[in-house]
Amino acid sequence: MDRTQLPIHLTQDTVEAAHDVRHQQKPFPGPPRVTAPDGAPNVLVILLDDMGFGASSAFGGPCSMPVAEQLAADGLRFNRFHTTAICSPTRAALLTGRNHHSVGMGVVTDFSSSAPGYTGVRPLDAAPLARTLRENGYATGVFGKWHQIPQDEITPVGPFTHWPTQEGFDTFYGIIGGADDQFHPNLYSGTAQVEPPSTPEEGYHLSEDLVDKTRDWIRSVRDVDKERPWFAYLPFGATHSPFQVPDSWRDRYRGKFSHGWDEQREQTLEKQKELGVVPPDTLLSPWPDGAPHWDELDDDGRAVAERLMEMYASFAEHTDEQVGRLVEFLRASGELENTMVFYILGDNGASCEGRLTGTFNESRTYNGLPETAAEIRSRLDEIGGPTSYVNYPVSWALAMDTPFQWTKQVASHFGGTRNGLVVHWPQGISERGDVRTQWHHVIDVAPTILEAAGIPHPDRVDGISQRPIEGTSMLYALRDGDAPDQHITQYFEIFGNRGIFHEGWTAVTKHRSPWDLSRTDPIPFDQDTWELYDITRDFSQATDLASEYPERLAALQELFLEQARLHQVLPLDDRGVERMDAAVAGRRSPELGGRVTVPAGTRRLPTAAFPSTSNTSFRLSVPMVADSDGSDGVLVSLGNSFNGLSFYVREGVVTFAHNLCSLVVTHVRATQPLSAGEHLLEYLFTYDGGGIGRGGTGQVLIDGQVVGEGRVERTALFGSGRLTVGANPGTPVTSDYVRGGEYPYTGRIGEVALETEAASSWPTNAQRLEAELVTH
Repeated sequence: MDRTQLPIHLTQDTVEAAHDVRHQQKPFPGPPRVTAPDGAPNVLVILLDDMGFGASSAFGGPCSMPVAEQLAADGLRFNRFHTTAICSPTRAALLTGRNHHSVGMGVVTDFSSSAPGYTGVRPLDAAPLARTLRENGYATGVFGKWHQIPQDEITPVGPFTHWPTQEGFDTFYGIIGGADDQFHPNLYSGTAQVEPPSTPEEGYHLSEDLVDKTRDWIRSVRDVDKERPWFAYLPFGATHSPFQVPDSWRDRYRGKFSHGWDEQREQTLEKQKELGVVPPDTLLSPWPDGAPHWDELDDDGRAVAERLMEMYASFAEHTDEQVGRLVEFLRASGELENTMVFYILGDNGASCEGRLTGTFNESRTYNGLPETAAEIRSRLDEIGGPTSYVNYPVSWALAMDTPFQWTKQVASHFGGTRNGLVVHWPQGISERGDVRTQWHHVIDVAPTILEAAGIPHPDRVDGISQRPIEGTSMLYALRDGDAPDQHITQYFEIFGNRGIFHEGWTAVTKHRSPWDLSRTDPIPFDQDTWELYDITRDFSQATDLASEYPERLAALQELFLEQARLHQVLPLDDRGVERMDAAVAGRRSPELGGRVTVPAGTRRLPTAAFPSTSNTSFRLSVPMVADSDGSDGVLVSLGNSFNGLSFYVREGVVTFAHNLCSLVVTHVRATQPLSAGEHLLEYLFTYDGGGIGRGGTGQVLIDGQVVGEGRVERTALFGSGRLTVGANPGTPVTSDYVRGGEYPYTGRIGEVALETEAASSWPTNAQRLEAELVTH
């Protein structure tokens, strides 16, 4: 069996056929079947989202995660394991064994461009791990967050080329974007959208659902084949914002963070030393300029920050408990002994997207509408529930990255890239409870799994020659804690923050602060200040040696450039939120022509499948039949209570609601009631122009006649969410609805048309900054 060429071609023994089957003397052998090598283990890769090195109790943090601790006690901790510093790139590197720029994922898919290292499109000469395992006899399933699909493929008709089921997985159930509501997620099964199996009122939570589906799939694999090994990938949406937990979990950490983030760093470092996950001489790294200390906050700021951290810790522990349910299932079914478990505690450092204050509704952050601590405090009791979409302040992120500098997005420093890793594999690990100090990167997971399974990296897949795996197998470190490092060189880059590790030294430069993602004025790369660290003596990158060893620094800077050229990192691209616009970024986008028609019954249509209503004039046309003079319900909705639009009828009054990030909800109502019978209802919004986030005038029309008009003073800078005809799934765009649930329309709705008058070009930086000042 030649496993270097995929798919594997097995020949069948030739048997001479008789004229009549009744005279067949020698039986036919039947079609051959590819099986995995003898002894190949099951593989379970669990990936948490937005968790820093110093968050989990397994690595000295304040978030109790007893399952991670128990797996570590029976397995191994890796304390020098690294990710890429942000979501999609880490996931692409994990599942291909190549550097993220090498497979076109230099940044999250939402910000992709036309440059080779940033397209968001995996090249065909870099076949993913799941494909290799499946072609070698494994069952493969993924349950959770994907976030690796090019933006132009996120439509109901695909193409589905880079969806999980065409990336080597037999089964996919989960979410496809970067974040989602834990109570009302946009779920997919395969490539089809599905609704959650229950409601929040019935106890639904995404993390629990994902573990249920993973467990059921493993059981079904074993029901069909008692020997076939499986590869299960479980990438939770947790602990990414929004921090949302069941009601019974919301007070679990009440009062446990009143000491604040400065003291928490000290406590965490001491605990890390006790556990042996950092050397005893480790120092706390410097605190970055611009991030407030705890004693600089007022009463509102402390109350809000404390509550947000309580909810994050509850979210982390709740997620760990779900992992525990899966582990106990594997133990009870006898699968755990020969299952290689990678429990990766974060796809990057702790999240900085809550910015300096924290946020109750994170969509305000991305729309230039910052929240004050006083505003958030007024809704403190809602935090963690379905009406909140929260993230904690940057300073908590810094504390969760103890003892390192910086956070998620900052690929230069270990605060952005160092994550805890627990490996559990009873049949493959002889030592238990040890800390492994070998230096490793997320690209090393795939070659480790292949080596453990006895499967070679393929030379050709579908006739296409494959580029080499760029990671280094960690199997040597699993077997021998004293073995010297084998991964000795690694570059890092995200948003222009960049660094290089080589033989115990790191040269790094933080190009932009992670809470400045909306900044649009260019920052010259040649003005960046580089730092130098000897991490053989300085575990936390606390002491900059650049002035002492300028020649070594210069050599490492040159090595970074060599690696950058080799792996498609150039040209460096530090642009932030303006890259969310496909025209600015230069990425592919569907050719919608500014007009789409949407049939009745459409639910949660992805934003790539219809033209954006942001920063432009638009017309929404709804042919319908009112069942009575007092008919009511939603005709069309985009988004939810956190940011959205809704066209609906309330007891016979046609209304359009514009929800600006839950800050202001503007209603434009008809001044005459809707009669029973057939009508054409329209909403026409005329945008002021002159920049983004501006206002405009809305008009409600019945059968071509203007029956209502109103002014919308400000609009969202970015899109309002998924489109549904006939209901408002999730949280309501407006509290104006008179019935609970999704407020479905009681009459009949025809084919809806949405037409936009798109701006001729994205505004200049000056226009954008001016618009942000207006929206503030």
